Amino acid sequence: MSKAAKLSIIIPCYNEAKTIHYILEEVDAVDLGTTKKEIILVDDGSKDGTREKLKEYAKKPGYKVLLQEVNQGKGAALKRGIQESTGDVVVVQDADLEYDPQEYRRLLYPIERGQADVVYGSRFIGGEPHRIIYFRNQVANKVLTTFSNMLTGLNLTDMETCYKMMRGDYAREIAAELQAKRFGFEPEVTARIAKKGLRVYEIGISYYGRSKEEGKKIGMKDGFKALWEIVYFNTLAASRKKPIKQTEPEAVEMPAPAKASTAKPKKSKH
Repeated sequence: MSKAAKLSIIIPCYNEAKTIHYILEEVDAVDLGTTKKEIILVDDGSKDGTREKLKEYAKKPGYKVLLQEVNQGKGAALKRGIQESTGDVVVVQDADLEYDPQEYRRLLYPIERGQADVVYGSRFIGGEPHRIIYFRNQVANKVLTTFSNMLTGLNLTDMETCYKMMRGDYAREIAAELQAKRFGFEPEVTARIAKKGLRVYEIGISYYGRSKEEGKKIGMKDGFKALWEIVYFNTLAASRKKPIKQTEPEAVEMPAPAKASTAKPKKSKH
């Protein structure tokens, strides 16, 4: 694959009124050269004013705003957003400020070079900034990632990462099969990627984690549910396999590591 013509950025939103403007400022600020950005915002039944804020972007060039009538979960929002995308590359972006959009260029590099179909941004490798928070969450993540690896045959270091970038054609094919409504999106999409034999790369990224007081939504019960979802989507759920056409590597310059985020969000009360 040569230089991407368009990157579709899928942003699921649920009660993110305090950070949504900040993250969209950061996404807008990313310079991808000749690659156009398609920013797809999917509100999942927010009740804190997020929907009203998103309507400001509905008529802005390069933006598409989708409104879910009721809260269905992150997985449902991502499925709809990916299916409505038109980019030759797709990436998932959370609506908070935990992940830095300046990483897009580095995530794109292995795909544009023709060596990867999928790139995961790992919070646990590389020398980028990482907020030190919640030891138990890191342990849970490593357990889930290891268990997932045992069933997929991959050797990921961060299966639960938000930053998953994929060729658009494969992303839309996988989205049509997705079943998980909530945070089960991560183990399900990983299982389906592995079943299709897609070429997966990892790149170390920065991470500016939130506390529960700042709006972190995922909890321990989601972790226990993820264990079952890893089993289900790797062993029981049906998936259509697709032969992969290998492409010759392109001469693409590797981008420099992203600079630290400068956005200053207000402290969340959630």
